[in-house]
Amino acid sequence: MNNWKTVKLGDVLRRADRFEEKDELTEYRFAGTFSFGRGIFVGETKSGSTFRLPKIQRVKSGDFIYCKIMAWEGAFGVAPPDVDGCVLSGAFVVYEIDKELLDPKYLDYYFKIKSVWKQIGSQSTGTNVRRRSLHPDQFEIAEIPLPPLSEQRRIVAKIEQLAAKIEEARGLREHNGEIAGKFLGTLSTNLFKTITTPHSIIPFGKTVSFRNDLIRPVDGKTGELRFIGLQHIESHTGKRIGEDRLLAEELTGRKFKFSPNEIVYGYLRPYLNKVWIADCEGFCSVDQYVLRPKLEIVETQYLAYFMRSNAFLYQAIELTHNLILPRLRTALLQSINIPLPPLAEQRRIVAYLDSLQAQVDRLKVLQAQTAAELEALLPAILDRAFKGEL
Repeated sequence: MNNWKTVKLGDVLRRADRFEEKDELTEYRFAGTFSFGRGIFVGETKSGSTFRLPKIQRVKSGDFIYCKIMAWEGAFGVAPPDVDGCVLSGAFVVYEIDKELLDPKYLDYYFKIKSVWKQIGSQSTGTNVRRRSLHPDQFEIAEIPLPPLSEQRRIVAKIEQLAAKIEEARGLREHNGEIAGKFLGTLSTNLFKTITTPHSIIPFGKTVSFRNDLIRPVDGKTGELRFIGLQHIESHTGKRIGEDRLLAEELTGRKFKFSPNEIVYGYLRPYLNKVWIADCEGFCSVDQYVLRPKLEIVETQYLAYFMRSNAFLYQAIELTHNLILPRLRTALLQSINIPLPPLAEQRRIVAYLDSLQAQVDRLKVLQAQTAAELEALLPAILDRAFKGEL
């Protein structure tokens, strides 16, 4: 516990009230408040002739600002340097901070604590839930723990030191995530390079047939369709990340049909590397090929792994890089070279890559857990700091 005194916000903040008449010919740079205690931002630049406010108020760096109608959602913060000179509407309240009593960074961190902005914001009143307003008089009677300035600055320095370490850890996690994402692609590329020499190289077109079963708006079909478009396939991994449900009678364009174990490949912008082994019946866009592997010579999984590897991707990009809107046309796709070892060797390669994929997936789960833990660290640090436990 600490023996800090508490003071009313109105004792350490003074309303700025820097209102000025709008000039129709002047360009104004507006500021705004993020929700959830995330501070102040620079918004749009508008000519005075384009908005109806008769007056605007001027903001200075270091001001404390809150939005009256969004206080309940944590719209509080201290203006950073890039907000200096911006303007706000009358929906915001702007305060000058008494810097002889209160460090602006201390106040800014205080309002990042969820329990603080929720408690103060809960004083908002009004019948419309989304338009509840926090009156300045009500805001100013809220209290804040106020240690001496030297202690405030020590707390701020400690928070920033720990926040920097969290940010460093977050950067390392993201870097490792990028490495993990590229890991399988790099290994599979190297693997396909090593099997190139001793085994026959054949054109890709000899390993698949193209399925061209279409549904058209004029076919008169009815009922619900499962649609898996380019947007539903994750780049490089071949994972399905969504789907849409369409009504056949409302179609506006053609769609290709696919079935389980067929490969759906996005030939529009092939650099996106969208290769999916279908696990259901459905339809895709005409910017995707539906490929049927010739199972007497190639394993479906082997083919998919090869198509996701740089060994395939670089050929696809090279064949289309001169196009404004790259499309890997049928003849170009068929011409790409693929190493084709015997089926038994293909199965061994698939088993090896499957095991690596499982390891990468486990690593990504751990990274997601770490990300959640990192996100929870700063709120915990702030909570301790303002209890005098830091």
